[in-house]
Amino acid sequence: MNCATTCLRSIPLSFQPNQGQSAPEVRFLAKCSGYNLFLTDNEAVLSLRRPAENPDGKTDRLPQDVIRLKLVATNQKPKVLGTDKLSGKVNYLIGNAPEKWHKNIPTYGKVKYSNVYPGIDMILYGGGGQLEYDFVVTPGTDPSVIALDFEGIGDLKLDEKGNLELSAGSEQLTMHKPFVYQETDGATKEIEGSYVLKGKNQIGFQLGKYDESKPLVIDPVLTLNYSTYLGGTADEESYSIAIDFSGCAYVTGKTYSANFPVQGAIQSSNAGITDVFITKLNTDGSALVYSTYLGGAGSDDGRGIAVDSTGCAYVTGSTSSLNFPTQGAFQSSKAGSSDVFVTKLNTDGSALVYSTYLGGTSSDYGSGIAVDSSGCAYVTGSTSSSNFPTQGAIQPSYSGNYDAFVTKLNTDGSALVYSTYLGGTSYDDGYGIAVDSSGCAYVTGDTSSEDFPTEGAIQPSYSGNYDAFVTKLNTDGSALVYSTYLGGTSVDYGYGIAVDPSGCAYVTGNTNSEDFPTQGAIQSSNAGSSDVFITKLNTDGSALVYSTYLGGASHDYGRGIAVDSSGCAYVTGYTYSENFPTQGAIQSSNAGISDVFVTKLNTDGSALVYSTYLGGTSSDYGSGIAVDSGGRAYVTGYTGSENFPTKGAFQSSKAGAGDAFIFKLTTGNAVSRGLDFFRNSCGFEKNKFNIRISGSLP
Repeated sequence: MNCATTCLRSIPLSFQPNQGQSAPEVRFLAKCSGYNLFLTDNEAVLSLRRPAENPDGKTDRLPQDVIRLKLVATNQKPKVLGTDKLSGKVNYLIGNAPEKWHKNIPTYGKVKYSNVYPGIDMILYGGGGQLEYDFVVTPGTDPSVIALDFEGIGDLKLDEKGNLELSAGSEQLTMHKPFVYQETDGATKEIEGSYVLKGKNQIGFQLGKYDESKPLVIDPVLTLNYSTYLGGTADEESYSIAIDFSGCAYVTGKTYSANFPVQGAIQSSNAGITDVFITKLNTDGSALVYSTYLGGAGSDDGRGIAVDSTGCAYVTGSTSSLNFPTQGAFQSSKAGSSDVFVTKLNTDGSALVYSTYLGGTSSDYGSGIAVDSSGCAYVTGSTSSSNFPTQGAIQPSYSGNYDAFVTKLNTDGSALVYSTYLGGTSYDDGYGIAVDSSGCAYVTGDTSSEDFPTEGAIQPSYSGNYDAFVTKLNTDGSALVYSTYLGGTSVDYGYGIAVDPSGCAYVTGNTNSEDFPTQGAIQSSNAGSSDVFITKLNTDGSALVYSTYLGGASHDYGRGIAVDSSGCAYVTGYTYSENFPTQGAIQSSNAGISDVFVTKLNTDGSALVYSTYLGGTSSDYGSGIAVDSGGRAYVTGYTGSENFPTKGAFQSSKAGAGDAFIFKLTTGNAVSRGLDFFRNSCGFEKNKFNIRISGSLP
């Protein structure tokens, strides 16, 4: 790995004021092995180093490239201040003369240049493998005055996609086309923006029309906030993730390991073939708040997790164990070969609030769970039992080979509020469930039934081998608000569903169909053998707001979806494609057999806000995604890679054949990337110079 990139991983990058330890024109500097940064009044000087072999065979680090980034036609003497003071001090104790030593030099997380242009400040800082420039522009100020001049590079040129290409010594560098948007009335509006060549080795920005009274953001920077393995010496798979109000992540899945990491466990050891695990991480992913096995002597599998406003976790999945832990159960014993379970833990994970079987005399599987503001749990999955427990059912009887089910439990798990089959005479599976503020449940899954129940359907009839379905139930579960097929003439599966504050449903899954329904699509056709789909329905389910394929030339699978308060959709899954669509990516290429992907769409689904691979050299699968109030995405899944990217990890290395993972992505203060340097010697690591146009300081 490139040494300069390794240095930039430090959080935050530490800036020292020049107190005699550097040349007089230097105002601030940042130093580490392989990388020096010097800040003068109007330029940043990067000195990069590379290893070179001496005649004696030893390797030294010798100067390689010097890149100068200079502000053109600017205030030549701006006010330069260190901000965000850090706790560390720097000492230069060089030579034998103490009077020439430089001691107790303070360090800062940011350096601010005031009025580099009239009405424009510049803030420079670093973190997450990035060196970032923000231009903060007051309303009414013209950002086109900004000009950046490069020295120490080859000629600049724009490629056909609007990216800027250049070279520095032996390095080929790319600066991605900026993505520009404004937030207006809670909606993200894309603004046309591009680089413009203003002279030899000089660039500026060209923007379309925008509201000059509001902040303007050019290309948000995507940062890996933390990333960790989670597992023991056998196999683990994580399927679902939830986030509480403080930003703690809760995950569930299954483990074969006898040494899965536990903390304050209700059940400290594996009781059977596989056990459920339930783990809560602290806000920065560096430690377990609690982590426990949950299971009996058979096979137990956690598939869905939700968390309420008090921090209680709700989990569902399936169990074949006769002795699965129960507490205050609606159904205290297993009825069939496999039953659903529903379990609620208290806020510190030290006890079961309730835990119950749910099933009939055949096979039943829990897949998704949601919780409403009163603490009632909503569960979906599939059942082949003709006597699955029902209550106030829309569909009281079993229809086919497998039916989906939708069940609502009361707050203490002791009774069914309602429970219903949902399906036709063939195979129907429920995978994802969400609930809105009024208590209406939204369900997605797949069906091969030509008589799946529909109501007010966008697509009233079955199209192919399998279709996705989207169904909304009213608040007491007594009627369908709407129910529709969603698919083309081949195979389509719905896996994840989310609902926004206005009651619009967002669905993801994967499709093999060439004629999957699209509307205002980013990608209007299937690019490979299987593509992800992302679909938003309007509030009454009568029309598609948008619907798009997302994928490359191979196999791509959508598994989880979340939505933020402004209506931006976040999707995860996994891809085998070498050309999966990326935008502002942390990792711009597939590193292994399959990689996780994480994609954020803008509010009308017309553009990618960001889209990135994340993975190592083996197989990696994204399964679940959640988003917090700040728009930070949390993702979980499975990795077989020894080199899955980690950062600030509770567990920094893979312990078994396959481990669970949890990572958090952030765009941090909507900071943006205007200039993005890729170093060829690094995988997903980047050195970044960033531009943000904004109406106020972050």
